[in-house]
Amino acid sequence: MKLLFKQRLFSWFDSYDVYYESGEVAYTVKGQLSWGKRLKIYDGAGNHVGTVEQQIFTFLPKFNLYLGETLFSTLCKEFTFFTPRYRFDGGPCWEVEGDLFGWDYSLTDPQGFETASVTKELWNWTDTYSISVNDAKDALPALMAVIAIDAVQAQRD
Repeated sequence: MKLLFKQRLFSWFDSYDVYYESGEVAYTVKGQLSWGKRLKIYDGAGNHVGTVEQQIFTFLPKFNLYLGETLFSTLCKEFTFFTPRYRFDGGPCWEVEGDLFGWDYSLTDPQGFETASVTKELWNWTDTYSISVNDAKDALPALMAVIAIDAVQAQRD
């Protein structure tokens, strides 16, 4: 399964549209006014399916990932010098490893099996990512991880 994650050009808060390969809207992500980042995710029918919420007052960025209203996992940026690294506290036991700029990375399980791969498409007006997911059940958690990592990258830039 492949998703195209594209930020909207003009919006006060972070706003994204996520499409299937066919061009059909898979998810809509809408930012909300809050301390730190808070992004709500809606499916193609407009139902709330998840939330990505930044924890404030932490040394390194941390984001709570909610499936519906239930806390699913916390994505934490780890301290490194060159390569961005993240870990999940709770939820999936994925590791996130990427290149120096964090534009291309993958989500892998403890055995090294790739659950999803993410590629940032360069030369677009807005942030655009291609997300390839091996199992459809992992699409929403992978999307939430990409949203949180994008928020960290935006703060760094």
